Amino acid sequence: MEKLVITVSPNGGLITKEDTPYVPITTEEIAEEVRLSCEAGAAIVHLHVRGEDGSGTGDLNVFKEAVSKIKERCDILIGLTTASKLNAPDEERLSVCDLSPQLASLNMGSLNFGEVAFMNSPDYLRAAGKKMQECKVKPELEVFDLGMIENAKKLIAEGLISAPYHFQLIVGAPGGAPATPKALLSMIDHLPEGSTWGVIALQNQLLMHTIAIGLGGHTRVGMEECIEIRPGELAKSNADFIKRLVMIAKELGREVATPEEAEEIFSLPSRRFTSVK
Repeated sequence: MEKLVITVSPNGGLITKEDTPYVPITTEEIAEEVRLSCEAGAAIVHLHVRGEDGSGTGDLNVFKEAVSKIKERCDILIGLTTASKLNAPDEERLSVCDLSPQLASLNMGSLNFGEVAFMNSPDYLRAAGKKMQECKVKPELEVFDLGMIENAKKLIAEGLISAPYHFQLIVGAPGGAPATPKALLSMIDHLPEGSTWGVIALQNQLLMHTIAIGLGGHTRVGMEECIEIRPGELAKSNADFIKRLVMIAKELGREVATPEEAEEIFSLPSRRFTSVK
């Protein structure tokens, strides 16, 4: 079984200091949390940044500042979100590709995320696939249900997503697939042959990640998805989640990938030693 690639998602765009005092908001806080997570075993960061008011922002200057501070501290691989703000203009969302990250998220369809409609139209999906190909950015294909896997297959057939493919299977999100073994296994069964895949669990996280590790998949964890390390106990650092995954992997006899190894496993462009544009 290939080594486990752990991605850290340190803050997302919605969690606030009122939710937990430990969530990193400033670029300095984010960089330090990423450093601790990398030292604990994370190979990739899925990066959101915040504006001066603490809300999610797509400001490229803030992204550049955060990435520069991260690179000063550690050698983690860089993935950027295209959903800093829900339903921002398409051009703004895709502008992060111009920063040449190794990965960028590509949400493969629309869903009602709780009471908010998160829109990813067919036109947006095609524009995103084309933009990522032009910028040589690996799309992190985020799917919330089986229909979104079929959306991805459609773009693959149209030549807008290049092999090898990497899927993030999201379970437990409001409006998406439930965080159950049966739902997860069904999503895995419908993936294109030869795909790599990871699990993002907004509920039932420990079980879903243990299943992923045992089946040869990968994991993403952090305060974007969950702020409690166990029921009723806030995680004091994103590294707490990483350390637990490393322990589980060790118990299951699976080694954890370094950033260099993750780069090869996911067939990523080698950009870790270049300057941020």
